[in-house]
Amino acid sequence: MWDKIALLLLIIGGVNWGLVGIFSFDLVAWLFGGTGALLSRIIYILVAISAVWCISLLFRDSNELGHST
Repeated sequence: MWDKIALLLLIIGGVNWGLVGIFSFDLVAWLFGGTGALLSRIIYILVAISAVWCISLLFRDSNELGHST
């Protein structure tokens, strides 16, 4: 379950970075009151923690991830 939550947060972060790169539009900041707003910063921190968590996915056995080989 944690893996899926982390992956979802990374998708949100990736889409947000894509919007920043293509349109110079930060959706998270727009939704939650600017880049310095507490809620925006919490979301940025959760996305960063999710990225660190997902590093572990690279080193796990595929059977542990629920995939059959």
